[in-house]
Amino acid sequence: MKKMMFLIACVLCAVAGYAQQGPLATTQYGVLEGVCESGVNVFKGVPFAAPPVGENRWRAPQPLQSWQGVRSAKKFGNDPMQGNPFGDMGFDAEKKSEDCLYLNIWTPSKTLTDRLPVVIYFNGGGLIAGSGSEPRYSGRQMARHGIVAVTANYREGIFGFFSHPQLSKETSYKGSGNYGFMDQAAAIKWVYENIAAFGGDPKQITIVGESAGSMSVSALLVSPLTRGMIARAMASSGAVCGRRLFSLKDAEKQGVEKLKELGLKNIADARKMSADELLAKTQSGGLASYCLDGYFFTEDPTDAYLNGHQQKVPLLVGRNSLEMSPQAYLGGKAPTLENFRPALEATFGDKTDEAMRMYGLNTDRDVLGKPGVDFASDQFIAYGTWLFGYLHAKTSGQPVYRYYFSRPRPAMRNNELVAGLAGGVQKKGDGDVMTIPEYDEFKGAVHSADIEYAMGTLPTNRVYDWQPDDYRVSDQFINYYANFIKTGNPNGLGLADWTSITGKERPTQLILDVDSHEEYDPAFEQRNLWLMQFKCFGSR
Repeated sequence: MKKMMFLIACVLCAVAGYAQQGPLATTQYGVLEGVCESGVNVFKGVPFAAPPVGENRWRAPQPLQSWQGVRSAKKFGNDPMQGNPFGDMGFDAEKKSEDCLYLNIWTPSKTLTDRLPVVIYFNGGGLIAGSGSEPRYSGRQMARHGIVAVTANYREGIFGFFSHPQLSKETSYKGSGNYGFMDQAAAIKWVYENIAAFGGDPKQITIVGESAGSMSVSALLVSPLTRGMIARAMASSGAVCGRRLFSLKDAEKQGVEKLKELGLKNIADARKMSADELLAKTQSGGLASYCLDGYFFTEDPTDAYLNGHQQKVPLLVGRNSLEMSPQAYLGGKAPTLENFRPALEATFGDKTDEAMRMYGLNTDRDVLGKPGVDFASDQFIAYGTWLFGYLHAKTSGQPVYRYYFSRPRPAMRNNELVAGLAGGVQKKGDGDVMTIPEYDEFKGAVHSADIEYAMGTLPTNRVYDWQPDDYRVSDQFINYYANFIKTGNPNGLGLADWTSITGKERPTQLILDVDSHEEYDPAFEQRNLWLMQFKCFGSR
């Protein structure tokens, strides 16, 4: 009797275990078990390369080892090593670690045998911060639009972007650096080879990113490492076009100086330093340094777009209306033309007067108005974004759709918080942080404000008091995105018409707001064409 009861108990336990089993997917490396979240199958913390630790620090992503049995994919993998340079990042992973090469998949496929379009999102953060575990990048809403959505981590800061002669000597191509970009290429390759197991179509992969993620998109399209694996691309506020690309020699020189600062003799000693100590001694608020390494980048990216050497795919690209505040270029001085002029002179030299006319900087009031915002935004990231779209339309032969996101965020729920200069959030009274002033005339969408709208993740950001109009804008944005991911054309029922600029003498852009509409802005086009004479306009 006892034996019979024991057997019955075993059967019941087995049945219960089976009932609780999550969705399974069989990849080239082994079986994964995910979770079902309100009808969407989610696989988190999926490794796509070997851990970049120990001897693999500062090496191209190494092949992933297969595993036996079923691997749990129910929790996010480790976030990349990083400090806290921005105030608007929140993470769902349990910790940060050098062992960070994981991706996450949201799929609506029930049988995991469909052939659905795929999107891979690369996070922003200046190539020094951010993660695929951030709730604002969640692919849940994309999945509900019939898309397999992926977020992928990559090495950041000194872990992802560091060159040195000793590292270059180790490689067959005699170059070093750009490991973070290589991680992104490895993630794309993994998705290309394995996404069919999750119901995705490897021939319909769209890559997308915001800020540093958008820069990454423009970089990935010119790299030989991703040839033939990208079907479409979307980019929001950022590009490597128009930026000074370090030569390998200059990047190696920086690496030599960095080791001296750390008091280290060689790369072997640097690889022995703990990740926490290395991060603590090298944190920077600036953009991480990438270079012409001869492997990920085989030519200057701007030249590649000028000469039509990029991958020929449809592109959806845009920027926000307030990418950067003019306050960043005033040095704490009063907002007058006299105090603002040195910032223009630093870029335009003897053509400063012409530049001021181009921007419409005529009175002191213009400094904190749209003219000053346009200059600050161009200097920061907007011009490079325009150039990316312009060159791709000229040399790819593929449709290019441009947008101008102009929806200002609503008020914050917490009146103790203020907006930072490039989309971050900080506490009032923090003397080390420059904040956006209250504008008398111009209200706009700050850098990074578009993410939650485009991904349909407004509720994940509890800082702002979202209003019905915000959800209306988000509904438009995610539908444009979804249509483009599926077809290469963002247009669809219930959406304002949006035409490609390719081959057009009067290129338009979609003003994306509550009342979205297309516009041709001749002054805007004239200004950006004029800026092209300054080949490396903007900061590197």
